[in-house]
Amino acid sequence: MITIKDLRKVYRQGSDTVVALDGVSLEVPTGKIHGIVGHSGAGKSTLVRCLTLLDRPTSGSVNVNGQDLTNVSDSKLRDARRRIGMVFQHANLFDSRTTAQNVAYPLELTGVSKSEISRKVSELLELVGLAKFANAYPSQLSGGQRQRVGIARALATDPDVLLCDEPTSALDPQTTDEILELVKKLRDRLNITVLIITHEMHVVKQACDSVSLLEAGRIVEHGELAEVINTPGSRLAATLLPLPGDTPTGETQGPILDLLYSGEQASEPVISMITRTFDIDVNVLAGSVEQLGEHQFAHLRIQLPLGTDVARVREHLLANGVAVTEKGGN
Repeated sequence: MITIKDLRKVYRQGSDTVVALDGVSLEVPTGKIHGIVGHSGAGKSTLVRCLTLLDRPTSGSVNVNGQDLTNVSDSKLRDARRRIGMVFQHANLFDSRTTAQNVAYPLELTGVSKSEISRKVSELLELVGLAKFANAYPSQLSGGQRQRVGIARALATDPDVLLCDEPTSALDPQTTDEILELVKKLRDRLNITVLIITHEMHVVKQACDSVSLLEAGRIVEHGELAEVINTPGSRLAATLLPLPGDTPTGETQGPILDLLYSGEQASEPVISMITRTFDIDVNVLAGSVEQLGEHQFAHLRIQLPLGTDVARVREHLLANGVAVTEKGGN
């Protein structure tokens, strides 16, 4: 588990003060994958540096499985950092080292015996699907393979948390999905907590159990995907499950409703249910159904005939697990 409490980072630039992190608090349970999204300048890079203690926070705490890393002395900082494995946007491999030697590097720094290094490296390369490439150099590997080496290296010290900083932004879509599948597989097998810093909502959709929106150094939205999707007015929901294009008002003017639902309800014939129950025609203006993480979600925009008792329709939908927002109408 990783717990961040009221994390602040203030930089001094001459006579100016820059607040890069302004009270960030977050808890990610063991074995979960959490995404942190935000635009450039939101504080994502600063958060990464503070989580790994490359920059000490001005105040607040970073706790990994019961150990407050922000209270660790400088002399023990290297050991504390091993609690968090780092995966970078670019794998940052040593060009002069083979795949196996790159993975072995953090183990060599800690004085692990050669026999144990050999065993551990073989195990990790098998785990990330690179057993046949142990003697290959980075120049001989594809971008996805290099990232797999980086992941294996990050796991070499048996960390409690895997922190991935834009791990797929330099990869093509197919390779991105392969890397995200690998991260989920490792999470399931090792029961490791994963924190992914990204600007790509596709990463959140494919891999994350929960998500936070970081803006101007603060978390302004947060929650499990199902919770976020079903929050009316959520900016994360609008990005994760958007309606395709501009939606027309329809020939028959009337109230417009946005419907959000997930899980078993996402495969239910909601429109047919409304039509049968209230004996009305329903105009579907737009809609999308997506698989986000382990769950299916649906977002529909519908228009009801003039004179419809919207309150009764809303009450019926809510009773059947569908979140409703009225968008207006004439």
